[in-house]
Amino acid sequence: MNTRFVETFVILAQLRSFRATARAVHATPAAISLRVKSLEEELQTELIDRASKEFRLTAAGEYLLSYAKSVVDATRSMQAAARKESVIRGRLRLGVIESVVHSWLAHYVKQLNADYPELEIDLTVDMSSVLEKRLLARELDLVIRVEGISSSEIVSDALAIYPVRWIARKDLLSRRKNDLIKRVLQLPILTFARGTVPQRVLEEIVANLANQAGIPTTKTRITCSPSVAAIVQLVKDGYGIAAIPSLFVTSYLESGEFVELPVEPIPPAIVVSMCRPANAEMMVHAAATAARAACSKYCAQFDRRLIEALC
Repeated sequence: MNTRFVETFVILAQLRSFRATARAVHATPAAISLRVKSLEEELQTELIDRASKEFRLTAAGEYLLSYAKSVVDATRSMQAAARKESVIRGRLRLGVIESVVHSWLAHYVKQLNADYPELEIDLTVDMSSVLEKRLLARELDLVIRVEGISSSEIVSDALAIYPVRWIARKDLLSRRKNDLIKRVLQLPILTFARGTVPQRVLEEIVANLANQAGIPTTKTRITCSPSVAAIVQLVKDGYGIAAIPSLFVTSYLESGEFVELPVEPIPPAIVVSMCRPANAEMMVHAAATAARAACSKYCAQFDRRLIEALC
């Protein structure tokens, strides 16, 4: 629908004259008549009572006039908003999980600084559950966390998949393949913070593996940490085995210091998502667009077995 024709109808209804309306919009009376006729054809109803000697709207015209005014007001508001937000500036309250810090955060911040030099960034690094609460409380503007947020107030977009593997120091276990699961379960298993999606899933996997191996679950140990750096250091020190994305230890795997263990099942991949309020302002939408670009560019450097962009 041509909003110019809708606006012409509103002005005509106010001025009640084709000639006056033509002067107001710098057109000819014939052009005004044609616009109204085109609008009537699209709506499949008559708006002007042409049988009357005086200017008069039809009953349908009177009824639809309020809707037409709403369309005109919305169009003007949209135009004003576009002019107002042409320059992205302000303070972006950004929250991310540590997994993003250890992957593409630096690329993202550089992208934001390059695209929007007048944008200030307040960065918060925390667990997904904490970031969700702070976003819902409107203490953060944009959050990048594990999984989306189920709320009508929040828009969530999946950005990337981080495949998870069983990681150990090369000399931690013997080369014997038999009874590998039993030997794995005898050691502490490192994963992310308690209450997170990866931790809850790992609890189930370990319980099932222990049941298959005939080991009481009370004899298994899961060590949780919100810090990727701490988990990697503990693996390096030979403390235990980690169920983490291999992306975080690529250099150790390439050097041979760490190995991927052929333990089944493999923990499910971590899905990193971006969440923002449904009524977010332009600054947040701009930052979201930059996040998709930065994540996609970062993922393109790696094999899909390590990380895959979904945006």
